[in-house]
Amino acid sequence: MAKAKTVYVCSNCGADSPKWIGKCPSCGEWNTYVEEVVAKEPAGKRALYGVSDGGKVRPVLLRDITSEEETRIDLGDQELNRVLGGGLVKGSLVLIGGEPGIGKSTLVLQTVLGLKGLRTLYVSGEESSRQLKLRADRIAHENPDCFILCE
Repeated sequence: MAKAKTVYVCSNCGADSPKWIGKCPSCGEWNTYVEEVVAKEPAGKRALYGVSDGGKVRPVLLRDITSEEETRIDLGDQELNRVLGGGLVKGSLVLIGGEPGIGKSTLVLQTVLGLKGLRTLYVSGEESSRQLKLRADRIAHENPDCFILCE
């Protein structure tokens, strides 16, 4: 059985604390800490990224890590699938970078809007949600399962 632990998380910036505090030391906002119950996974169910040795994680040799073939999602673009090693791994995160104006946002938005039946989250650190909506309208794709998050 997993052991439950209580932490307090700032609803403004995501900072956490083992106890409730009035003012967040990270963002300076008052009364933003909310209680969250976190269940620790049993040690046997965690992915093996290192070996736990009395609460400390130590490195493990690459040859000692077992791997399985991951199911990949076909993105509907042969070249993009190739670049991603055969498609997108479910639950993965892909960061697209490059010079301004080369079409990163258009490519990613076009791709996620074409993934029918899959819940996707498009996170943008540079554009507003209105800019992305205008681009989606120009692309003329619609996906009711696509969420947008803008900084």
